[in-house]
Amino acid sequence: MWIAPDLAATVAAVVDEGSLEGAARALRITPSAVSQRLRTLEGQLGRVLLVRSKPARATEAGAVVVRLARQYALLGHDAGLELGLEGPGRMHVPIAVNSDSLATWFLPALEPVIHAHDIALELHRDDQDRTIELLEAGTVTAAVTSQRDPIAGCAVTALGATLYEPVASPGYMERWLPAGSTLDALSVAPVVDYDRTDDLQTQWIVERGVDPSRPPRHYVPGSEDYATAIRLGFGWGLLPPMQAQAALESGRLVRLDGPTISVPLYWQQWNLRSPLLTDIREAVVAGARAALEPV
Repeated sequence: MWIAPDLAATVAAVVDEGSLEGAARALRITPSAVSQRLRTLEGQLGRVLLVRSKPARATEAGAVVVRLARQYALLGHDAGLELGLEGPGRMHVPIAVNSDSLATWFLPALEPVIHAHDIALELHRDDQDRTIELLEAGTVTAAVTSQRDPIAGCAVTALGATLYEPVASPGYMERWLPAGSTLDALSVAPVVDYDRTDDLQTQWIVERGVDPSRPPRHYVPGSEDYATAIRLGFGWGLLPPMQAQAALESGRLVRLDGPTISVPLYWQQWNLRSPLLTDIREAVVAGARAALEPV
């Protein structure tokens, strides 16, 4: 069964805007027209496509339609470029990226793409272990992820590995780890986690033989804010070299005893023949490989 692009785009608009009214404004049609398009497509497919919650969200079948809508839009953008019909900001490109990449190398990597294409980027920030879920749901067209195996319909390119150094402020070390990173000291020394899904610090102390439930934890969501909390002595944490090196050299941070942690990253995107996606992938890969360690 063929799904009309305007019907698929309506489902995507409701998911993006969170409501039928928001989709109507984005599509420049009435809310009743949005509702009629949804009823038409759900009738054709025999599936419920949206959960009418606040915000509205796609069902499993709806996620497939959203993904199709974004692929229609991408192919239409490429055709418009060849025909000389595309205008500024005409193509909406959602991408999922982890916080540390976003705070360091990712935006500079995309600079050539912004100058070469008339696009509007929407960056979704999430943990590298969860960005793949946004790609599977059709929310984004591509993702920086820790998942090496390609999901259905996607191609994978290795980007490199982010190395994380265990660091803390000198004052923190003097108070909590005066004899170094011993098991007893790490069991009571405060830790800074990004959020409750961040398991890097847990992984590091478990490898040192520490019960991860014992140390008190601060949660600081935001890559720069996280690094600031560590520099201010809230706790120890793991930072990539691009965020830690200057502070280590100036003495504002010191390194804990123990190994670094390496997190391999991959670029997954729809497996479509698209000049735009190709340019984005090439720019991201070049930027990553200049900033990260080889996988």
